[in-house]
Amino acid sequence: MIVEYIRYRVPTDPEAFEAAYHRASESLRASPVCLAYELSRCEEAPEHYILRIEWTSTADHLQGFRRSPEFGPFFQAIRPWVAQIEEMRHYAPTGLTWRRD
Repeated sequence: MIVEYIRYRVPTDPEAFEAAYHRASESLRASPVCLAYELSRCEEAPEHYILRIEWTSTADHLQGFRRSPEFGPFFQAIRPWVAQIEEMRHYAPTGLTWRRD
């Protein structure tokens, strides 16, 4: 499993941005190589968002999802927001994790 983090700065129309990702999330859920996703908005600087996507692997994301039938509708939904991406990277979990239930 690999985690992709995409950092956005969305200075205007956050409702439209969130609605676009709501539409795009259908493609993520339909993809067998997408394990989970989460879109978070910064409380201190509400124009900043982080999208966290868990993929089966970096290759499955880049060569699998991006070449799949799900990618077209996904990219069409988020295309207006691509210019607002400040960072997009894949991270390997280290195993150091904890969560209070």
